[in-house]
Amino acid sequence: MTFQDLQIDWLKCFVAVVDAGSLSGAAPAVNRSQSAVSMQLKKLEAALGCQLLVRGPRQRQLTPEGQRLLGYARRMLDLHAETQAAFHGEELTGRIRLGVPDDYAAKYLTPALKRFAPLHGAVEIELNCEQSTSLIPRVERGDLDLALISRDHPQRGTLLFHEPMVWVGSAQFQVWRRDPLPIAVYEDTSLARRGAINSLALQGRRYKVVYNSSSLAGQIAAVDSGLAVAVLTQCSAPAHLEILSSEHGLGPLEPMEVSVYRSRASQSSKSVDRLHSLLIKTLRHSLRPERDHSEA
Repeated sequence: MTFQDLQIDWLKCFVAVVDAGSLSGAAPAVNRSQSAVSMQLKKLEAALGCQLLVRGPRQRQLTPEGQRLLGYARRMLDLHAETQAAFHGEELTGRIRLGVPDDYAAKYLTPALKRFAPLHGAVEIELNCEQSTSLIPRVERGDLDLALISRDHPQRGTLLFHEPMVWVGSAQFQVWRRDPLPIAVYEDTSLARRGAINSLALQGRRYKVVYNSSSLAGQIAAVDSGLAVAVLTQCSAPAHLEILSSEHGLGPLEPMEVSVYRSRASQSSKSVDRLHSLLIKTLRHSLRPERDHSEA
């Protein structure tokens, strides 16, 4: 039996849609129109004889066959890119000192590094996980080359996206019913701490700080144990915790402006140039809000 060959462009579009969660988000990443991306996906599904993606409430969801294909597709694209780099690309070397808060590491940084590493295997990545308030001065001193941060003013780095902030609590303990409200917060300089206290002040709601920690794991533990409610980035909120809103007596929170921040000392590094550009391209494209909910 003869099977149709899979085209690299089909696989690129498939992976882009998975990473972006929508056709509209994937289109800029592959330099195609939304309709062209849709057509490439249809060709791929026709060649494999199965449906790869279904429409979810907010984004495209993988079918079991799509999940099966995804690992193969990423490996094929990585090998394709590695082959092209071997013949046409510039060999990059050196070390990149990269910083990221725990909140953003898994969801946002890991996919970008998975794209970077196969293409530039000779570049060593030194990863530092700390809060943005610690990363920013390290970038300014030149101790770090790049950092993904929640920025504290509009000129700090290149804006990538806005990350929603959410109140979280344990449904088992329902701490949000208490007065004054017990809260877990980050360090004094934390933007999340400032946002939480500002929100409560605007409501005129009484509170008491019962837990201080710069650790994301510590914040989650405080909520899990029924000690307090906390404010977390939406991407880091565990599924087992309840997202709290006005129904629970808690007001809205300002989102974080997430940017990539680069040191002046790294301006001459081609390796840092490449990763800096990849972070901007990947995260700006993949995190655009989906505008067309009727896309094919």
